[in-house]
Amino acid sequence: MAGNFYRVRCSDCENEQVVFGKASTEVACAVCGTTLARPTGGKAEIDHEVVETVEAR
Repeated sequence: MAGNFYRVRCSDCENEQVVFGKASTEVACAVCGTTLARPTGGKAEIDHEVVETVEAR
């Protein structure tokens, strides 16, 4: 079973980037460095707006 990828919009700088739904490390915004997602041992906790679900490749 594959995890999904999500396009997440940073609420601080409006940058959008793709985040893996089961990220095992903290994911920071590439522009301003704000934490977008934190690992929880399973599905990552995404702290910002999920714009869309991107198909797994």
